[in-house]
Amino acid sequence: MKKRPFLMASLAVGVVFIFFLLVIFTAGIFRTGSVMVSVGDKIGILEVSGAIVDARRIIEQIDDFRDRSNIKAVVVRIDSPGGGVAPSQEIHAELKHLADEKPLVVSMGSVAASGGYYLAVAGERIFANPGTITGSIGVIMSFPNYQELMGKVGIQTEVVKSGRFKDIGSSSRTFSEADRALLQVMIDDVHQQFVEAISFGRNMSIERLQPFIDGRIFTGRQAKKAGLIDELGTLNDAIKYAAKVAGLDDPDLVYTEPEKINLIDRYLQGAANRYLGINLNVKKMIGPQYLWNDH
Repeated sequence: MKKRPFLMASLAVGVVFIFFLLVIFTAGIFRTGSVMVSVGDKIGILEVSGAIVDARRIIEQIDDFRDRSNIKAVVVRIDSPGGGVAPSQEIHAELKHLADEKPLVVSMGSVAASGGYYLAVAGERIFANPGTITGSIGVIMSFPNYQELMGKVGIQTEVVKSGRFKDIGSSSRTFSEADRALLQVMIDDVHQQFVEAISFGRNMSIERLQPFIDGRIFTGRQAKKAGLIDELGTLNDAIKYAAKVAGLDDPDLVYTEPEKINLIDRYLQGAANRYLGINLNVKKMIGPQYLWNDH
């Protein structure tokens, strides 16, 4: 009789434990990509959305998919106009490392231009919708000039510098021909890096790429004709292809976890966007950019 209370307590704990397992399992059924309950071989879906400003979070997600043995292939869904040169190159490099270990397929959404296309060429096969905007193979760097406005309101800036180019791009002085020539050499080098990445990823000679690397944009259908993508198709088509090359039948899909934003930040972002028309999520990009700007 003395053992009965202990037995009842053990049974109660067991029932509660089983109940929570069932809750988690049920949640996993209705939430595609639950990594806690799904078993078997899977395809990872890596989403790149918006301007490419910071590479760290996406690289962490790439590393996670690469390290997990049950992720047999990865589909990268790109919906981005591009962004900074350095983060685009960092993500591209990590995607190439991932492609060395697992099949990597790319699906383009509404836009996969400039830096978005830079990421895409790391994949072994690129899918795009016929109306996807892609291309924009080029580099841009812009400098506002407020000198005339500052003169009208009586504001002057005095600069002490160690070399003639130390304040290059300053908004308070005239942009000289020497400035332009120096920056053009730098921009041309960064552009050449972009072209070389495409040449390697698409197995196309630089000579063949010449008509397409002047910053122009393409529809998905035009890009296929030019050899910049492989297939016209949807995200589901890309997933089916990834499953085929990985030898999987009807695999589960594992999505990356969305970035968590606390309640206060969410409220401030919503208020700024609604009343001021300002998107606080957009971080300022500094330096040359692989970016298509449609504004």
